[in-house]
Amino acid sequence: MRYVMVQIPKTPTPASPVPRSVPTSADVARLAGVSRATVSYVLNNTSAVRISEPTRRRVHEAAKELGYVPHAAARSLRAGHSRMVLMPAPTFPVGPLYTQFISELQWALGRLDYTVVQFGTVGLHGDEAARAWAELRPVAVLVPGSGLGPKDVTVLKRSGARAVVTLGPQAVEGAHALLMDHEAVGHCAGTHLYARGRRRIGVVVPGEPGLDAFSAPRLEGVRRALHGTDATVTDLPLAYEEDAAARLAARWRELDLDAVFAYNDEYAMLLMSALQDEGVAIPGETAVIGADDLMLGRLLRPRLSTVHIELPSGRDLAELVDRAVRNPGAAPETHTVLGASVVHRDSS
Repeated sequence: MRYVMVQIPKTPTPASPVPRSVPTSADVARLAGVSRATVSYVLNNTSAVRISEPTRRRVHEAAKELGYVPHAAARSLRAGHSRMVLMPAPTFPVGPLYTQFISELQWALGRLDYTVVQFGTVGLHGDEAARAWAELRPVAVLVPGSGLGPKDVTVLKRSGARAVVTLGPQAVEGAHALLMDHEAVGHCAGTHLYARGRRRIGVVVPGEPGLDAFSAPRLEGVRRALHGTDATVTDLPLAYEEDAAARLAARWRELDLDAVFAYNDEYAMLLMSALQDEGVAIPGETAVIGADDLMLGRLLRPRLSTVHIELPSGRDLAELVDRAVRNPGAAPETHTVLGASVVHRDSS
């Protein structure tokens, strides 16, 4: 058998594409026909130097055309601090009201040239969490809920944080505090139900982890409102599950309650649906009131009574952060920011 040797020509290795160089501020300056200093003033929103609007447009158009983005780390080195505001993600379930507040805050801080970064805190607590936040070198930290201590504030400040702001029931030494008086929410609900002639009042205590910082003071607020009266208060542990609500509703008449403050509107809607399935007349047999004043509560039948909660303005909080960043040596500010008022509808 004859064998024929065939030479297979080598296929040339395709040349690797030449990586495109990262555009610099000098490239932007050349394309816009301005100096690098002008590019820096425009893109860093420097207010100390006046730049004409046509020049600003040329710089922004050149940066967009080249795909140039300012280097945050380099800008931080020049300024001596970053423009990052760190907000640890809450460890508790958040509802529409809190989400709206965060959106407004992010917008307001953005207008002041800060960038808000949310940091996941799953599995991190106390000193461990504070050190993880400090590693990112934020200029400010906004901490929702409780769990931050004076030592944690010191760790953050030593890492360069000029402002530490807590949003919770208590002030923390060394930090600015926005105090949220959740007792007032429960007090409003309890006072309203008593005024409506209700005397055997249940208070839902959510089973979800992390909500006890809010539910405990709301329960205490109801107790305070009814202290010294002929009314009784019964706490009602309840998980946010249809089955749990159905089990509670099934023994409702045994509990002999004629009213319930259901912690918030979401729990109120869950429980009210289960009570109606059991044939409990609302408000005939049992009055129901929630909290947060969600739009969905107005669409229910009967329409849901609620406690309207006034959260701090995102713009006011952004201005507090900016003041603290500009003057880190100033004494910490403390503000009580949560307002509460009853919105009476059909369910009570």
